[in-house]
Amino acid sequence: MNRKTTGQSILAIDPGSEKCGLAVLDGDQILLQEIVPRSEIVNRLRNVLPEAGPIVVGDGTGSRAFIKELAESMPEVRHRVVTVDEKLSSVEARALYWQHNPPQGWRRLLPVSLQTPPVPFDDYVAVILAKRYQAGN
Repeated sequence: MNRKTTGQSILAIDPGSEKCGLAVLDGDQILLQEIVPRSEIVNRLRNVLPEAGPIVVGDGTGSRAFIKELAESMPEVRHRVVTVDEKLSSVEARALYWQHNPPQGWRRLLPVSLQTPPVPFDDYVAVILAKRYQAGN
């Protein structure tokens, strides 16, 4: 598959109270996708922060507190933080999860719209947030 890259990575975060979704995209290529405990997210960001490009944060619950913490811990990135509308991102992320992880066995018989992923999918929400940012810019 031929994947488009831009050379400028986008780091996206779906902040939560216990865990955060984290994704790094370059064009349509997903370079990193993971779920990080909330207590470890700032340290993890220090390790994966792209050299250039925006830091996209979902504008949902807890985003203001997260952005404040990030700005206090890493003031050098304050100007790179942008928020993206999180409305219905979980619905889109669930669909993306099932695209990447099709149901197996008898679960193939059920519509995925009626199924809940067996694992947290906050990382897929972060991917959706990055894609929304890309679509708007």
